[in-house]
Amino acid sequence: MRLNELKPVHGSRKTTTRVGRGVGSGLGKTGGRGHKGQKSRSGGYHKVGFEGGQMPLQRRVPKRGFRSRGRRFAAEVRLDELARLETDVVTPEALREHGVVPARAKSIKVILSGKLEKAVTVRGVGVTRGARAAIEAAGGKVED
Repeated sequence: MRLNELKPVHGSRKTTTRVGRGVGSGLGKTGGRGHKGQKSRSGGYHKVGFEGGQMPLQRRVPKRGFRSRGRRFAAEVRLDELARLETDVVTPEALREHGVVPARAKSIKVILSGKLEKAVTVRGVGVTRGARAAIEAAGGKVED
């Protein structure tokens, strides 16, 4: 057996229908396109969503909402989540290790939500104005 002798198993590959090749083929004359009309002609199609000049659905319906593409990579951390951490130094790596933020998070920010009693040092993480005040009030510090 040689490479040029290889063939697919008989019956594994169906022969393609040859459209417009005579009456005996089953798809002769009009070639399965019916009679007349835009779709019967070569190049006779229109853009997706075209409704014959009527205002298309995607333009009739009012637009609502917005989904930020960056949201998947942004994470928020509450102050009470910082209080539950075993470490005193809060870094992006420490937050990922303890499962506070997902591994794919690129930008992390601490927000003012909950209470913080212990002193923590926040390093390499964004902090809101209110959260910064709460961290410093608890005896901690924020390193930018």
